Amino acid sequence: MPDARAFDAVLIDLDGTLLDTIPDLAHAANAMRVELGMAPLRQAMLATFVGKGTEHLVRRTLAADRDPGEPDPERFEQALASFHRHYHLVNGDRSTLFPGVLEGLAAMRGQGLKLAVVTNKPTAFTEPLLVKAGLARFFDAVVCGDTTPRKKPDPAPVLHACALLGVQPARCLAIGDSMNDAQAARAAGCKVLAVPYGYNEGQDVRTLDVDGIVASLDEAARWAAQAQPA
Repeated sequence: MPDARAFDAVLIDLDGTLLDTIPDLAHAANAMRVELGMAPLRQAMLATFVGKGTEHLVRRTLAADRDPGEPDPERFEQALASFHRHYHLVNGDRSTLFPGVLEGLAAMRGQGLKLAVVTNKPTAFTEPLLVKAGLARFFDAVVCGDTTPRKKPDPAPVLHACALLGVQPARCLAIGDSMNDAQAARAAGCKVLAVPYGYNEGQDVRTLDVDGIVASLDEAARWAAQAQPA
């Protein structure tokens, strides 16, 4: 008997998809700059630096540029340690759920779908944040920026999440807000949806190679329920 459901699992990005974490990330990034004797940057600029992991965020924040060169190694290590210290102090304090997240996660669970977070954020920040936001209970697996040797846009974290859930990539739907999510999901062989309210490194989400753009996770749950099996 053919499977009436198109997907067995949904893999969801964290920053910019589930939670607006920019206020806390920007606070830590600017605290790092001030500690190193530099002027703080506008939050809107810092938002365009988010997406490829903490190391990239720190490099970009140091240079105040989305495409920085390689910083002095000693200065970079000092900056990274400073950022981690400041971010630990505020992680989740001013981060907020995007509209439709709780409803969408509940609806996906109601469809019998397995759920995983796939993020470039380090484990030390991801797990406390999910608990603080009340989201940890929804997820069967969490793959972080330091779980696999390579981060998104490499497909390794997506494939690892599929393995943890015991599902085939072709039976997974990935949801994210950026080119990193879209490229990783495509390379892994998943269907992919994008939300328009995230960060995407300052780029228009409509430029992404995705199967659809949905206004919320609630809408994503409806999209998944209506999708036809391959």
